Amino acid sequence: MDYGTYRGILTLVILVLFIVIVVWAYSKRSKNRFDSAANAIFEDEKKHNNTLSNEEKESEK
Repeated sequence: MDYGTYRGILTLVILVLFIVIVVWAYSKRSKNRFDSAANAIFEDEKKHNNTLSNEEKESEK
């Protein structure tokens, strides 16, 4: 096998890997996990705001 054959095989492997990643990313099975990760920052913000409001209530006492 020569250098061109190795490059062709490597290109095919990378193409297959790309297709597998795209199928995985757009599969319905992964959607819930991705949605959860995307909304995690908003949940942290709500927890932070609740903590601040609780601290304010305690300082008023």
